[in-house]
Amino acid sequence: MLLSIRSLNKMFPGTRALDGVDFDLQAGEVHALLGENGAGKSTLIKCLTGAYRRDGGTVLLEGTEIAPQSTVQAQDLGIGTVYQEVNLLPNLTVAQNLMFGREPRRFGLIDNRAMRAQARRMLQAYGLDLNVDRNLGSYSVAIQQIIAIARAAALSGKVLILDEPTASLDAQEVQLVFDVVRGLRERGLGIIFVSHFLDQVFDLTDRVTVLRNGRKIVTENTRDLNRVSLIGHMLGRELEDATSHDTINRGPRPPMLRFEGIGSRGVIAPFDLAVGQGEVVGLAGLLGSGRTETAELLFGLRNAATGSARDQSGKIDISNPRAGIRNGFGFAPEDRKTDGIVADLSIRENITLGLQARRGWARPIPRDQQNRLADDYIKRLDIRTTGREKRIGELSGGNQQKVVLARWLAMNPRFLILDEPTRGIDVGAHAEIVRLIHELTDQGMSLLVISSEIDELIAVSDRVIVLRDRRHVAELTGDLMNPDQIMKAIAATDAQTKELA
Repeated sequence: MLLSIRSLNKMFPGTRALDGVDFDLQAGEVHALLGENGAGKSTLIKCLTGAYRRDGGTVLLEGTEIAPQSTVQAQDLGIGTVYQEVNLLPNLTVAQNLMFGREPRRFGLIDNRAMRAQARRMLQAYGLDLNVDRNLGSYSVAIQQIIAIARAAALSGKVLILDEPTASLDAQEVQLVFDVVRGLRERGLGIIFVSHFLDQVFDLTDRVTVLRNGRKIVTENTRDLNRVSLIGHMLGRELEDATSHDTINRGPRPPMLRFEGIGSRGVIAPFDLAVGQGEVVGLAGLLGSGRTETAELLFGLRNAATGSARDQSGKIDISNPRAGIRNGFGFAPEDRKTDGIVADLSIRENITLGLQARRGWARPIPRDQQNRLADDYIKRLDIRTTGREKRIGELSGGNQQKVVLARWLAMNPRFLILDEPTRGIDVGAHAEIVRLIHELTDQGMSLLVISSEIDELIAVSDRVIVLRDRRHVAELTGDLMNPDQIMKAIAATDAQTKELA
């Protein structure tokens, strides 16, 4: 066995990120490491490459126990990593990037002729005939990824970790990278492949390991897996155990917003979406399927390269968040700690922040109005706190989420986007937020809700849009809006998706 990990543990304050994880990698194997957000993939990789120190367990490389203290030590041991974002130097030449830090020298000086010759030989091994004197940044992202892989393979030579290497590539570019990876497999490297694209996993890999909530769920030969069972392992639900739910049937909703042909190359394929008055549209799909990207395009956090948006009055601008807010849109992001709250400000300040930004800082909201607003939402949303002046960073995750919701509700949006609104919160807060969603729609507000929890999505949605590989692939309503059909749509091939429609 090339690499053997046993009972790997890693703790963070209040969280067991890895809980007794086992993982094996053979020489000449491409092994997929899969899981949703928080599954433990990144933590495992960082423990393996020396970015984190493990709290327990053993790592054996070719039968010898290792404990790298840095990524440089891991690289010296033979473990290299290539990330989604190419971490080379685009202002240097291809040859300089390939040989950086180990340039051939003559009389103490870099031998540029020898460096270029070595770089050409390295690339020829991958079937590439490139001008190594051109700056790396002048080549496509796919070529840059291949050069990053070639460099990492030359430096490590035993284990190569590919962390979402194809996330920014089109189908033709993906196959170009895969040809290089297959060549490395034939040369005997062990390759760990992290990806959210199931087609690529089935196309490239020999085995699959799934992590969920810091634990290993399963390791199987890729050829023995089917898509539905793989989705079940990742989401924690087997189809035969799916619980049926009564779907919401409130009849057709009066139209309010219509998005037509919205898309952006490399982000998400163009899509149409209509949202009715008081309707909840759910977005389902695996991590990386394009759910968050859809929300960001609609709110203006990302620029849409194509398409337009309309309401009852005509065309509206969604080119940036300010325009979104003017349109009456709100957006509660998935990562509330990074993108949602200002941890050092009080609950009052966090609740009134959006309203103050809309008014402009030259027109401060009177303090007594801020107090009334904060007290109202603390009571209305049952935010558990000793007072409005408490730092929001001292609240639990569920209460922080309620404050973020309160900020947007204070602005009275007509269209509210909630990205994973119940992730990482306790059962009581979870139930309260689901209740709040129903209350808001009863008042006529429209919502777009993203959730990895299929049961939750069904409980709050009027219909569910399924995404796969950055495309909107299915819309499920009525009796089809059930766990079985959603998981089948996530796992389906294009031909099978047409049958579901």
